[in-house]
Amino acid sequence: MTTLGVESTAREQAAAVRLGEISARELLELHLARIAERNPELNAIVSLDEERARVGAAAADEARAAGAELGPLHGLPFAVKDTHRVAGWPTTYGSPLFADHVPETDELLVERIRGAGAVLIGKTNVPEFAAGSHTFNKVFGTTLNPHDPARSAGGSSGGAACALAAGMVPLADGSDMGGSLRNPASFCGVVGMRPSLGRVPEWPLYNQWESTSVGGPLARNVGDLALLLSVLAGPDPRAPLALGDPGRAFAPPVTGSLAGLRVALSVDLGGAFEVDTEVAAVVEASASAFTAAGSRVDAAYPDLDLADDTFRTLRAWHFQAKFGTLLAEHPDAFKPSLADNIRAGESLTGADVARAYTQRTTLAERMRVFFADYDVLVLPVSQVPPFPADQEFPTEINGKPMESYLDWMRSAYFITVTGCPAIAVPAGTTSDGLPVGIQIVAPHGAERRLLEVAAGFEAALS
Repeated sequence: MTTLGVESTAREQAAAVRLGEISARELLELHLARIAERNPELNAIVSLDEERARVGAAAADEARAAGAELGPLHGLPFAVKDTHRVAGWPTTYGSPLFADHVPETDELLVERIRGAGAVLIGKTNVPEFAAGSHTFNKVFGTTLNPHDPARSAGGSSGGAACALAAGMVPLADGSDMGGSLRNPASFCGVVGMRPSLGRVPEWPLYNQWESTSVGGPLARNVGDLALLLSVLAGPDPRAPLALGDPGRAFAPPVTGSLAGLRVALSVDLGGAFEVDTEVAAVVEASASAFTAAGSRVDAAYPDLDLADDTFRTLRAWHFQAKFGTLLAEHPDAFKPSLADNIRAGESLTGADVARAYTQRTTLAERMRVFFADYDVLVLPVSQVPPFPADQEFPTEINGKPMESYLDWMRSAYFITVTGCPAIAVPAGTTSDGLPVGIQIVAPHGAERRLLEVAAGFEAALS
């Protein structure tokens, strides 16, 4: 008899299904019981369809009994982020305008999750159109932090990170423009990776050449994250910017030594942004784990002074291009902060966008040169710990006011515009027990190395 539970690793759960130690039906019921226990309070999973999930689990068991080839996620319950289109399943984007939207086809990321054998159970909650790193919307309400339900779960993949941390799902997908995978991972105490541009191809997109948002994996540990990345990664002819490495290049097991690693560690990139004192303390304390394991840790950082203007310009341009017509048709259907950001794109000129892309090129070159001397850069994921769930965003850090709902996310979105992969890994807690992660950044294309370093750090803390 198996002692498998919802807290078991995704790899253990998948192996147990594959070996017949537990059926996909039984595994689903374990997770549905946890969802019934935790989700009414936390509101992480939306559009839950238990009967459809049971049909999927039964089909998974029948496939195994028939001797079919089983994918790496065979039989694992899975809830897809509600910004990712799933055929026949409500996909609302957290917007009342799409409350009844049911796509006819899967997008590429979902194709790969289904193809790997996962059993779909529902969607995970998001902020409106995935804008802002706090998960609330008028369709489903607010997702709360599983460690303290009075706090935010982060966003935009807040439902995904919360569901993971609470044991409602073994793995989760997400997407990241300015920190949407990394911030909720830090807030909920799980692992989340923003891959390099092109590592996880996306299709369809309104603009296949737009390159600030990427899809990626979330998990409770680095090995499980590698499992999901191995499913999501790999080229596709529909995605012209996709990198060529096959997904299996990132598959577990992942082991990594920190001995001899050259680590640059900075709390605020030389005063580029304000960081809560307790978050700063956790980041600084992580240096001891690296040095104890044989790494060399220097107080160093790249010059990312162009990152703020670059990100904000490209984000506003992207939002206006994607949502401008919809906002004009429905001016009262958007939350004010998102509407303001869309309108900010209206005044941009071609010269503004060209400047932003030129600056982005400069930032990428600065990172390339910086990584000639260092293997990884370590900095905060989020500049604050989880904030009260009744706030849209933190209004101050250490008594210093935040002028907009983006100001507290610089530690994440500065990395976005470098194009480098970054992983959020749990590193400690605040004095009142709230999770805090560190962000580990590696050169473009170095996801395998990044996984090894994150696994080494994870092991050093255990």
